This record gives sequence, C-alpha cells and structure tokens, in this order.
Amino acid sequence: MLTACWMKRGTQMRIPTPGTPQWHHLFGAYNFVTDEVVAMAAPKKNSSAFVAFLDTLVQQVTDDRPIIVVLDNASYHHSLTAQAGFATLEARLLPLFLPVYCSTLNPIERYWRHLKGLACANRLFPSMQTLIDSVMVNLKQQNDHNSLNRFSIRKDLLIST
Repeated sequence: MLTACWMKRGTQMRIPTPGTPQWHHLFGAYNFVTDEVVAMAAPKKNSSAFVAFLDTLVQQVTDDRPIIVVLDNASYHHSLTAQAGFATLEARLLPLFLPVYCSTLNPIERYWRHLKGLACANRLFPSMQTLIDSVMVNLKQQNDHNSLNRFSIRKDLLIST
C-alpha cells in the first residue's frame, strides 16, 4: 500500500510490486469504550466468513450487555446467511446499519487506516505470510494498553456535559 509521504523535490518514491495479486481478508470490530479490536483472518470475504467472525466476536466479548455491531452495506452483511447469523445471536448482537456510502462513520474504518499505516505502508513484503505477521503484531499491540502504537478515538470531544 503506497501512502502519501514527503519526498525531496523532483524525486519519486518507488516501491516494487509483487506481480500477481494475492488476497487475505480480515474481519474486525473496534470496541469504542476500550479501544480494543477483535479481528479474524479469512481466506475469503463472504457471508460464511462474516458469520464465523460474529461467532468469534461473541465468544471474545465477555460482557453480558448486547454488542452493537456497526455495519456498512456490504452485500454479505445483508445476505440470508448473515440474517440467520444475526437471528441466532440476537440475544448478544444488535446490528446497526449505516446509511449507504457512509462507511467512514464506522470507527473500524479509521482503525484500518491506522493499522495499514503501521503494518504495511510503503513497503513490499517478501511473502504474504510476512505481511500477515506484520499485521498480526500490530493488531496485538492495539489490545496492549501499554503500547505506544494504539489507536484511540477521543471520546471527550464526543460527549457533551
């Protein structure tokens, strides 16, 4: 992933490309209260993987209160498989769908940008596994409250007194 960066005037940053595109998908949920992230890797981004992620989310969040899951309008969020998953987990999950074309309102989108900047911006990895390893290290740091690389949304600006 090439990102905006400073360069000397008249120079152009170059990053070699690997040739054949490879894909590895990551589902994630950002906890607005604790700034922690629950994530799950998947070989495909589809309804079945999404429902498996919802199961993972419910298992990892031990709080008894319902989990509000903010969703954009990806097709696999609205599929019959996803609807069945929401129905099965309705005691624990409350889906909240954002308006169309408003995915930037979802806090996880801001976190993904932060993660990409830390884990993979302006670099070519020798293999998909080394890229995945870099992402996983940075994901782990997000849930370490002592890490200096944690992403956080300022809540004091959002709550009026």
